[in-house]
Amino acid sequence: MELENLNYSNSRHQLKKESWRNVLILAYQSLGVVYGELSTSPLYVYKSTFADAIQHSETNEEIYGVLSFVFWTLTLIPLLKYVFIVLRADDNGEGGTFALYSLLCRHARISNFPNGQLADEELYEYKRHGNRSANKGLGLKLRLTMEKHKALQKILLVLALIGTSMVIGDGVLSPAISVFSAVSGLEFLVPRDHYRYMKVPIACVILITLFCLQHYGTRRIGFLFAPIVILWLFCISSIGLYNILRWNPHVCKALSPYYMFKFLKKTRRHGWMSLGGILLCITGSEAMYADLGHFTQLSIKVAFTFFIYPSLILAYMGQAAYLSRHHYIENDYSIGFYISVPAQLRWPVLAIAILAAVVGSQAIITGTFSIIKQCCALGCFPKVNIVYTSPKMFGQIYIPEINWTLMLLCLAVTIGFRDTKHISNAAGLAVITVMLVTTCLMPLVIILCWNQSVFLAIGFILAFGSIEALYFSASLIRFLEGAWVPIALSFIFLSIMYIWHYGTLKKYEFDDQNKVPINWFLGLGPNLGIVRVRGIGLIHTELVSGIPAIFSHFVTHLPAFHQVLILFCIKYVPMPHVRPVERFLVGRIGPREFRVYRCIARYGYRDRLADDIEFEKDLVCSIAEFIRSEEAEGRATLVHDHDEDDQKMAVIGTPSANPSGIQILDNENGDLNPSTSEPREIMSPPAVPRKRVRFVMPESPNIDMQAQMELRELMEAREAGLAFILGHSYVKAKSGSSFIKKIVINVGYDFLRRNSRPPSYALSFPQASTLEVGMVYHV
Repeated sequence: MELENLNYSNSRHQLKKESWRNVLILAYQSLGVVYGELSTSPLYVYKSTFADAIQHSETNEEIYGVLSFVFWTLTLIPLLKYVFIVLRADDNGEGGTFALYSLLCRHARISNFPNGQLADEELYEYKRHGNRSANKGLGLKLRLTMEKHKALQKILLVLALIGTSMVIGDGVLSPAISVFSAVSGLEFLVPRDHYRYMKVPIACVILITLFCLQHYGTRRIGFLFAPIVILWLFCISSIGLYNILRWNPHVCKALSPYYMFKFLKKTRRHGWMSLGGILLCITGSEAMYADLGHFTQLSIKVAFTFFIYPSLILAYMGQAAYLSRHHYIENDYSIGFYISVPAQLRWPVLAIAILAAVVGSQAIITGTFSIIKQCCALGCFPKVNIVYTSPKMFGQIYIPEINWTLMLLCLAVTIGFRDTKHISNAAGLAVITVMLVTTCLMPLVIILCWNQSVFLAIGFILAFGSIEALYFSASLIRFLEGAWVPIALSFIFLSIMYIWHYGTLKKYEFDDQNKVPINWFLGLGPNLGIVRVRGIGLIHTELVSGIPAIFSHFVTHLPAFHQVLILFCIKYVPMPHVRPVERFLVGRIGPREFRVYRCIARYGYRDRLADDIEFEKDLVCSIAEFIRSEEAEGRATLVHDHDEDDQKMAVIGTPSANPSGIQILDNENGDLNPSTSEPREIMSPPAVPRKRVRFVMPESPNIDMQAQMELRELMEAREAGLAFILGHSYVKAKSGSSFIKKIVINVGYDFLRRNSRPPSYALSFPQASTLEVGMVYHV
């Protein structure tokens, strides 16, 4: 329920102001959710780096150079870039690529979503940090330029979609490489001939089990995550410290940047290509930002700075110290994690590594579910079945279609490549692309949102962009050796997202351009030119103003209409949450006697949409509260829509968030227990025993007879029943359209529309009360 979401959101923000005890608790929890993937990177970094032409020589120049690269990459990217800079760019506590795009859309009117209203800018979360920055100098010029040119807005959207599609691709590749690398420890524990036939089936069984457990949700299996990661960190850091002290205490000198230049000078082109393996040491760093909504900035910073970062450094230094004294070149598995583990500890370390790999995979899978939900909310992905696995934690969701798709793709990658070399090449490109997208968007945040100097933004992109571009080029050069996989996956998901967004946008533009003239509507009279029968008719529309063309289609083809008509719209705004007290925008269409209302329900991209009977109650209550507050001056916040077809609209909260407002009570048997409290009741007249409805009114000045009559009609209509009238649209490219547009709309969008799920609120209404009317849109 959305009230629970609000409580969770409020408690999460309150924790930011509480004691260090709460910060440490959140830091502990973040170890299992955020850092599982990053903490398992020592399993495969050295093995991937030395997989090709780089040889581990007696001079140790190669191993020292790789260690130096790993140290400075971990220091500059996760620690400096993310912990100290990017985490500050939160969207009211939320992070991730789409959160970054949403933040920019609120500071400059660059959103490609056409249903925005000025009233949305009055939302509490919208105004919370002040949203009209960059009002002078180069920042102002940049904002005006971006607001003026649609091409720049589309480029920004495509950039955000590329980052998002790469994150989804990472959801395929990261479980494969984590589990495969953990299982690779068997090569030291079983005969080599047996291992060759065991590694792929065992990895596949673990992956299938992992994906089959997803429907239980993180709430049921997540309590073990943090202890597993802590045990794993203790394990790798202890082994690393042991190897340093025993084999080569002087390995610390390799932390000097001098060894990076020495490494590249000796290895040249092969050293540059090996950077694709080194960058895997920061796999999972983006999760710190993407999972920000579940924790706080301080807790994530504490967990990384004091636990993750030193543990990883000790682990990599320990491996380098061991390898610097063991120069095996006669077998295939001389460079790797498990060879540096003492022989007596390999079985327990293998078990812990497999558990840690599962935890890391769980984090990226859950993150993929969250990103898909955000894309669906903002109109960039077809509707899918979103299952909430926790009654309290709204972020814990499960999407069956995406889960099984990820599983099949993950198994295909594992069986197809059969080794970590090609999978690591693929994973490396996906990881660095997401980071590059964040680096490209951050300068805009620095200028438009933080109102900082343009030179600071340029310095940011030059400092971090140059490092990431170097790694990106090293990963891209391995296109034929596995790096083509994330490109192919991201192209598929990017095409799906952009086609869906384009078709949805064109459909909305058709509705907006073909709205029914208000004069035609007023000319129908109070009866709308047809018979009005008892009941409430809910007409769904995507429009936030005006009368949709499909309304005239209804009037033409239906013999009667309900006595109360509500044109309702479910709208997602570019922010993570909308407070329930600001949930609805309610207004009239036409004079009072028409009994036609508009109700816009506003949600954030991380809000949970009510999908049960409470949705119906909240909707009716919002209309009743609007009728009551319309007569009492100052009882509702009125906003202007600036559309000639609509009058003023009122901001109305949900009944649970506004206990002083009108509450609705009903009873299926017709027995209404009288209220023991003071509020007055307006009840419908006695009738045949069935569901009875009453509004419980708060103490307020007397309501005039006209408003009381309107409320009584609303109750009678609610008792008679509610019908959901849905326009079933078929979108076709209009004649004269280009060949590409016809393929996109007639084939691509039509296929996605037919295979997407209807809105969740449509599924909550019984089929007997649902009426669908078809209409063809020529866009």
